[in-house]
Amino acid sequence: MNLLSRVICVAAMCTSFLAAGTSSAQAPLAGRDYTVINPAQSTDSGKKIEVLEFFWYGCPHCYHLEGPLKAWLKKRPADVDFRYQPTIFDVASWSPLARFFYTMDAMGLAGKYHDDIFKAIHVENKNQLVTNPRAMADWLGAKGVDKQKFLDTYNSFSVNTRTQRAIEMTRAYDIPGTPAVVIDGKYLTSPSMTLSGDQNVSYDRFFIVVDALIAQARKDHGMKDAAPASKTAPAKKAPTKKS
Repeated sequence: MNLLSRVICVAAMCTSFLAAGTSSAQAPLAGRDYTVINPAQSTDSGKKIEVLEFFWYGCPHCYHLEGPLKAWLKKRPADVDFRYQPTIFDVASWSPLARFFYTMDAMGLAGKYHDDIFKAIHVENKNQLVTNPRAMADWLGAKGVDKQKFLDTYNSFSVNTRTQRAIEMTRAYDIPGTPAVVIDGKYLTSPSMTLSGDQNVSYDRFFIVVDALIAQARKDHGMKDAAPASKTAPAKKAPTKKS
C-alpha cells in the first residue's frame, strides 16, 4: 500500500542519527541513541515521568513494536506514566487513524480494540480502515459497537480538538518518524536510532535507552529511583494540555 510505504520512508529518517557499531553495552549518547527536544515540552503526568509513544496505526514499525512495548509496560517503574500519542504528519492521510484512536478513547474502547486495529490493517489487509470512517464504523459494527455513535463521536468537537492538538504536538516535539518515544518532554528516541552492532533493530537495546532516559529524567527532577510497578495500569489517553 502506497500510504504505508510512505511511513517506512518517514521512519527511516531516524537512521540519520545512527553511528556504526552501536552495541548494547554502550551508554546512550545524545545525537546517536536519542535527541534532546528543544525547547522541552510541558508534561501532563504530575510528579510522574511521562513517556509518550508517538504512533500511527498504519505504521508497520509501530505494529512490530507493540509486543516488546507491552512486555516493557508490565515491568515499567511505578513512577512512569505511559500514554499513546497519535502522530499526524500529513493531515489528509494521517488524521483519520488519529481520529479513530481518539474516538475509541472517548467511547472507552481504546484498550479493547487497540491490538485489533493494528491486526486488521497489517495482518488482515483491511486497508480501507486507514482513511475511511464509514469502513471503521462497519468494522466496529460487526463487533457489536453502535455505528452511529461511533460516527457521531468521530465528528465531535472533542475529537476535532484532540486531532488538532496531535498535529501541533507532532510539530512541537519535532517527531522525525514513527514510532518515536518521548521521555519527560525532553528526550526522544526510537527503535531505528538504537540498532544493534549488526545494524538490525534491537528492541532490547531500545528499551535499555528508554530506561536510561527515564533515569536521567529522575535526576533532572532530583527524584530517587522507583521500584517496578506491582500492577500495570492500562495505558492512558494522550494528553490534551497545551505546551
